[in-house]
Amino acid sequence: MNNKLPPRWLMVGLMMFPQLVETIYSPVLTQIASQFRVSEGQASQTLSVYFLAFAVGVVCWGRLCDLVGRRPAMLAGLLTYGVGTLLALLANEFEVLLLARVISAFGAAVGSVVTQTMLRDSYQGGELARVFSVMGIALSLSPVLGLVSGGLLAERLGYLGVFSGLLVLAAVLLLVAGRWLPETRPATTLRVALWPLACRMMKDGGLWRSALLVALFNTMLFGYYSLAPFLFAGLGLSTGEFGYSGILLALATLLGSLLNRRLLGAGWSPASLVRLAASLALVAGLLVWASQDSLWFLLPMMGGVVAFGIAIPNVLSQALLAYREVAGSAGALFGLAYYLLLGLGLAVAAGLQDLGLLITGCGLLALWCSRRRST
Repeated sequence: MNNKLPPRWLMVGLMMFPQLVETIYSPVLTQIASQFRVSEGQASQTLSVYFLAFAVGVVCWGRLCDLVGRRPAMLAGLLTYGVGTLLALLANEFEVLLLARVISAFGAAVGSVVTQTMLRDSYQGGELARVFSVMGIALSLSPVLGLVSGGLLAERLGYLGVFSGLLVLAAVLLLVAGRWLPETRPATTLRVALWPLACRMMKDGGLWRSALLVALFNTMLFGYYSLAPFLFAGLGLSTGEFGYSGILLALATLLGSLLNRRLLGAGWSPASLVRLAASLALVAGLLVWASQDSLWFLLPMMGGVVAFGIAIPNVLSQALLAYREVAGSAGALFGLAYYLLLGLGLAVAAGLQDLGLLITGCGLLALWCSRRRST
């Protein structure tokens, strides 16, 4: 193994990659609906299909990074994402677009599972929690970069401009990772059979609750990306104006991440911070539900995003402490669980078409789950 630590700036970029590409795509949902002559619900389903394929990709790349190494798995995943994006750019039928989204999602999953595995290779204990907190701060830029750039591209160049931008991004990431990404797989990595490990993890109730928490907080966030474009359109606002809402979400995520880091430094436990975030999300959901007929719903929505910024680093940093010797494979199976749950959550979101009700339900379940997780 190359013991060189991966550059943090590159880890930040690769961690941001899955969320960034999805927020760039979100502003074109209304155009997808009209261009391919499908309903709003069908257009929103491209997000739920995306995350179901993403879940399968997490298993593949997580397993592969234990078998052949972190670096080869990352490069193969980025290349796969580029192929899917190229197919989306060429699609002229909705079914082809769905296939392209499946391939793209399968490839993009590498940015989540392999990046997290490389961080777990390189850092331990409190330092790992702090690194995940820093990553959370960096992720706060994703909504700004994604929604603003996606909104501008959609407004000026249409959905083809968005897919062209995503293809360029995939090519740049592949070239940069090929140049600067080292191998971090420890020599002690065990190549265990996947099924016995899966059986062990399926019996771990705390791990299931962690997976559900990750899925619930992500459903709140990606539910916004899925449903808010239609809320903005109903209020007579453009895709570009929807894109600028990413600035508010980014500020909220940054606030949540900074608050999380400060509270960790003040001695708060990760479990208590997750409970705090769940309570905040529930209150935010009720307020969004009451105000979503006007643009004022963005204010409580920011509260939900603050909760996301607090919760996610604490759940992810603690979830796999008992599986360090099989970090890649365990991360793959853990990711499979929470992305399947996320795909289910977004399918529910597409059926509900009610952002406030979605966030309220997720907040209530997260509060229940966080209390069970700490007992």
